[in-house]
Amino acid sequence: MGALDSLSEYFSNHFDVSIRKRKKRKVMQTVNIKVKIDCDGCERKIKNAVSSMKGAKSVEVNRKIHKVTVSGYVDPKKVLKRVQSTGKKKAELWPYVPYTMVAYPYAAGAYDKKAPPGFVRKSEQAQAQPGGTDDKLMSLFSDENPNACTVM
Repeated sequence: MGALDSLSEYFSNHFDVSIRKRKKRKVMQTVNIKVKIDCDGCERKIKNAVSSMKGAKSVEVNRKIHKVTVSGYVDPKKVLKRVQSTGKKKAELWPYVPYTMVAYPYAAGAYDKKAPPGFVRKSEQAQAQPGGTDDKLMSLFSDENPNACTVM
């Protein structure tokens, strides 16, 4: 019985170790972070900190619009934490979307004076409601609608 017990223990331990070694594979993604960058030193410090992360393939820093873009197999929360560890405590995930992606860019929650040119803040108020009244009214006077009003 001693030999069988040792063999079963060996295979069960070997099987358990091989299961634990498997990890979820991270997905290739692009993480955008808004952080205030004042000088070349700040830019270099952030770039060095983020590029040394495991899985980071490319790092781009745009000082003009205060944006850091990281591409690779990274977790957005870990990238944000790494940027904050450089002394930039007000860093946050990129809160803006392009101006053309929003139905109502001047809605109360979307318009932001501090946003870079061509961008507005992400918000629920700025998004168009599917099947809303605006779509119905716009299609009434559309050239593509054969039943549209022809009074004009």
